Amino acid sequence: MKHSRRYNDAQTKITRGVDYSLDDAIKLVKEVATAKFDETVEVTVRLGVDPRHADQVVRGTVTLPHGTGKDVRVLVIAKGAKATEAEEAGADFVGFDDVVTKIQGGWYDFDVMIATPDVMAQVGKLGRVLGPRGLMPNPKAGTVTMEVAKAVQDVKAGKIEFRVDKYGILHVGVGKVSFDPAKLEENIRSFLDVVQRLRPPAAKGQYVRSVTLGSTMGPGVRVDRNSIVS
Repeated sequence: MKHSRRYNDAQTKITRGVDYSLDDAIKLVKEVATAKFDETVEVTVRLGVDPRHADQVVRGTVTLPHGTGKDVRVLVIAKGAKATEAEEAGADFVGFDDVVTKIQGGWYDFDVMIATPDVMAQVGKLGRVLGPRGLMPNPKAGTVTMEVAKAVQDVKAGKIEFRVDKYGILHVGVGKVSFDPAKLEENIRSFLDVVQRLRPPAAKGQYVRSVTLGSTMGPGVRVDRNSIVS
C-alpha cells in the first residue's frame, strides 16, 4: 500500500516491533497526528474469538467518561408523548411515518437511531438499508426503549456501541487528538474494561490478543497488552 509522505514521516517516529505503554502510545499518537483537522483517536482490539459462532460474538455499549468529541446526530422514531420527550431531550431529528419514508428514499444524515418498541414493526422494514450501515436500533444497545430521553442524553454524552467484526476485531473511536492525554487514557481504559467483562464463556485461550492505538490519518502504535489487560 502506498502512503503519503506525511504518513511515512510519522511512521519513522514509531519503533517497529515495540509494544508501548498506554501512556507512551497516547503521546506518540498525538505527536504524529499532523492532519489539518482534529483527528479521531481509534482503538483496535484483536480478540481470540470466532464470530462465526453466535456464542462468541462480542457486542456491547460503553459511555466514555469524556465523550467522543464528536457531535452525534440522533434520530428518534416515536409517536405522541414519546416524540415530544425526545425533542425536549435534544434529539436532532424526531418523527415516525414521515421519517421512515424519508429513509426509504435514501436519507441517512444521522449517526444513531433510537426507536420505541411500538414502532419497530415499521422500523423493521428498514433493516435491509440500515443494517449494513450499523444504524438499526437494537434493544441490547439500548436504542430500542421507552426511555427515549435517557437514551438520547446517553448518546449525546458519549455512549457508543461496538461489535466484533468477522475477523474478531473491535474498532472504536475513543476521542480526539486534541483531548488531554489523561482524558484519552480514561476513555480507553473504560472501553477495555467493558470489553473484558464481555468475554464469552466459549472463548478459549488468550482473549485480548493485541491492542493498537492510532489516529484517523496516522500509523498504528502497538500497546503492551499486559499493561492494560487485567
